Amino acid sequence: MRTDIKYALTAVIAAGLGATGFAAMAQKDPKVGVTVNDPIGPVPDPARVTATLPKDFKCSGTVGKQEMCILFGDPAKPGPYMVMYKWYPGNFSKPHYHNNVRWAYVLSGTWWTSSSNVYDERTTYPVHAGTVAVDKLNGIHWDGARLGEKEPAVLILSGNGPNITQGVDENGKDMGPPR
Repeated sequence: MRTDIKYALTAVIAAGLGATGFAAMAQKDPKVGVTVNDPIGPVPDPARVTATLPKDFKCSGTVGKQEMCILFGDPAKPGPYMVMYKWYPGNFSKPHYHNNVRWAYVLSGTWWTSSSNVYDERTTYPVHAGTVAVDKLNGIHWDGARLGEKEPAVLILSGNGPNITQGVDENGKDMGPPR
């Protein structure tokens, strides 16, 4: 047999045996394939990973109408932020826009939104759970949840602050912060 073919064949066989050996070791490694029934690990080092429990969220608004909870950051301050909104059935914001782009993910329920300057709940469009929506820079819109929904619309919104909300009249002219 030619020497170059012999060396190539030897390398292929060695690589295959090496891979088989590593696979066999992985199957016997007690650190692999852990289940929920095994003991839990230590709390992560907060210098590397943090977690905020729902009981520790800072929330504002009114249960049964609209609530906003800060998940991280602060929409009123410079920098990234993330908030959770709960829109209860029969409650809507009024036409407004924001000074920054905001990204929304609908976690549950149906979020109803409109891009009309005129507040008329018949102009709202359903945005269902699992959908991503974007509030464009200075894009007039308003939103909430229609009466008859079985659950609140729950959304996660993120952006870069400071976020300023500006209300508009039926002609799209600034009216100051929404009431």
